[in-house]
Amino acid sequence: MPTINYIRHLNAVFLQFSKDGKLNPTHISLYMAFFQLWNHNRFPVKFHVNREEVMNLSKIGSKSTYHRCVKELDNYKYLIYKPSHNPFKGSQIKMLIFGTTSGQALDLAIPNQGQALVPLYKHNKQIENINKLDQPKNQKIVIAFFKSQNWPENEAKKFFNHYQGIGWKVGGKTKIVNWQATAQNWILKSEEIKTNNQQSQNKDNLNSRESGNLHTVKNKNYNQPL
Repeated sequence: MPTINYIRHLNAVFLQFSKDGKLNPTHISLYMAFFQLWNHNRFPVKFHVNREEVMNLSKIGSKSTYHRCVKELDNYKYLIYKPSHNPFKGSQIKMLIFGTTSGQALDLAIPNQGQALVPLYKHNKQIENINKLDQPKNQKIVIAFFKSQNWPENEAKKFFNHYQGIGWKVGGKTKIVNWQATAQNWILKSEEIKTNNQQSQNKDNLNSRESGNLHTVKNKNYNQPL
């Protein structure tokens, strides 16, 4: 029996979801709730579940919907469901394999006898590290990020050129951990400067108007009516 890799498993099962016209979003949500518990239990061959916990994870509010969908997942060969009818024991779930380490995707799943090669928390950590890069690969990526924040291309170039020139370090000393967070701070600072400049300009205009109202001339004609 091949060793199970949960990443290949998910890729294969999502492919099967896309081809299966019998499924609706509730089926998929319920399946992913079972998968999360399967992962939490370190991918055993079989495990017991608590209905209330699974309903909360899958955001299913109806018991009848839960029972109907779990039975249909069993009928559609995504898992094997054995109800216990015992509230203190919980029903038994056996997840079925949809991928192998050789890359083969199985439409008709087989019972799981192996262990996932990469725990889920490590995979999430890898994704998190990808999203938190110390510096962008090029200027185009920075421009795209600034445009997503509704900021002009010129401001993105100023940001990129500034930090490129100082080796992507804050204050020229501390290495940047997440350039997107630094870009967000750049945008916030720019907004603050823009607001302060606008307030200063409004204050100067007000002072100018008040000064004009108080202006007098030496040769004023006091015979003119007020």
